[in-house]
Amino acid sequence: MDRGEALQWWQTRTFVAFITVMAVIPLVWPDIPPLVDLPGHMGRYRVQLEYTQHPWLSEWYNFEWSLMGNLGVDLLIIPLSKIFGLELAVKLIVMATPPMTVAGMLWIAREVHGRIPATALFALPLAYAFPFHFGFVNFALSMAFAMLAFGLWLRLARLGKLQLRAIIFVPLSCLIWLTHTFGWGVLGVLAFSAELIRQHDIRPRREGGWRQDFVTAWVIPWIKAGIQCLSLAPPVLLMLAWRSGGGVSGQTGDWFNFRAKILWVLQVFRDRWQLFDIASVGVLFLLLFKAIRDPNIQYSRNLALSALFLLAVFLLLPRIVFGSAYADMRLVPFMIAIAIIAIRPKPGMSIVGAATVAVLGLSFYTARIVSTTWSFIEYDASYDEELEALNHVPIGARLISFVGETCYNEWRMTRLQHVPGLALERRLAYTNDQWSMAGAQLLTVKYLRGRDRLARSFIHDPSELVTDIQCPREYWRPVARALALFPRDAFDYVWLIRPPHYDTRLEQGLVPIWKGGDGSTLFKVDHSIPAGELKPGDLPRPRREAEMPIPDNAAELVNSMSPE
Repeated sequence: MDRGEALQWWQTRTFVAFITVMAVIPLVWPDIPPLVDLPGHMGRYRVQLEYTQHPWLSEWYNFEWSLMGNLGVDLLIIPLSKIFGLELAVKLIVMATPPMTVAGMLWIAREVHGRIPATALFALPLAYAFPFHFGFVNFALSMAFAMLAFGLWLRLARLGKLQLRAIIFVPLSCLIWLTHTFGWGVLGVLAFSAELIRQHDIRPRREGGWRQDFVTAWVIPWIKAGIQCLSLAPPVLLMLAWRSGGGVSGQTGDWFNFRAKILWVLQVFRDRWQLFDIASVGVLFLLLFKAIRDPNIQYSRNLALSALFLLAVFLLLPRIVFGSAYADMRLVPFMIAIAIIAIRPKPGMSIVGAATVAVLGLSFYTARIVSTTWSFIEYDASYDEELEALNHVPIGARLISFVGETCYNEWRMTRLQHVPGLALERRLAYTNDQWSMAGAQLLTVKYLRGRDRLARSFIHDPSELVTDIQCPREYWRPVARALALFPRDAFDYVWLIRPPHYDTRLEQGLVPIWKGGDGSTLFKVDHSIPAGELKPGDLPRPRREAEMPIPDNAAELVNSMSPE
């Protein structure tokens, strides 16, 4: 695109600033961004900040600083919490992530096309894609940095400042890796593909057979692109140091699960309204298909190759990497975004036609922002309702929580799955929703270390999730089993958050001290009263091929049940 053309309204700095700020709107109202995993992370941040100040924290958790590619918010929260307090600091970091992602997408579009094409506006809602809603905050922050860094990479290449680019990206790549490994990896894929096209375009033209032309056109550019990307390589050493460290756990697996991959694509906008969210995905794929067939628009070779590289990575990436689930799912929104940004009008397309596309893109972006804002306000109300229980939890309480879940994977998630983490964040109470995987998080759980395996199976994620029946292929317990089996001597309070229906005889020895809606209740454990005994038919049978025998009472059940 000719950089000498007059700017259209969607290409002006004022408009770019406006739509970038628009990305903040959904997160303005909620006190705590209603992202699934975020409350659990906030509990870890509180331990991080006050670990040495309260002796009971060191009795429950291990917290040790170590070098790993998953420290973005964990590091930023240290200075910001001193200025704003923990909760506001977290909110500000999360609020900054979508606008940075939007700004990065627009910068990439401008560098590749010379002007921001009207079609690029359709990619902007992907700043609020499903991985962001899931609360992968370090990942989302690293991807925002990666989008901005890729824009800078393209700009410095366009200006011919390759030496300066190499100098800048050595520390910058390390910072992005430190935020989250995924952002660094995606930046490497994008930078290499863009550099490959650049080297291909600037190669000397030579006459000869197709073999010689192929070597000149692609083999040599491939080597030169790799050399140019060496400035992004230093984090490899950091990665080796991290993964070779003692005590690092976490497996990699579930390769080539294409059924799940297709679902991740369909669920890229998954939030609250299934029909609207799937229709939004349809809009993007309609645009991608139209760019192939419409004679007025085309794909940039630069970003089209980047999108194809990301697609290849998505297809090859397993679902679980180093113990972190949903690894392939996280790539989907950025793969689609780069493909959308690659689209541009062909020379000669009328201004009226381009303006119409811009209006449609802005309308699509606005609709997604409005729906996300409405959704977040609803989730915030549910947070406020449930968090009333914490007014009755003393500081340092030993609290076990059970959050209602179902086996049906409803489109609209409750966002309450890790709300128990706010008991740790606000009341410094024990919470059994923390992840405990050495090398993947700074915090691991050591409470009840000397107890039997069944008791220890109640101390960390996913022991906080309960269902009405045993779900296939899940570790979640039915609520009746959870109430019958948890080690009552180890906890002083039980917090049920919208649990499934259960037999009230399981409340024997539990004194209700707060009741909310949908069955949410906070109990104080009366240690002088034993747990109620139930007959075999009173506890739900697990839905498994080899069904678990149920003893005559809960005490026998505790002693005979294998850990989950």
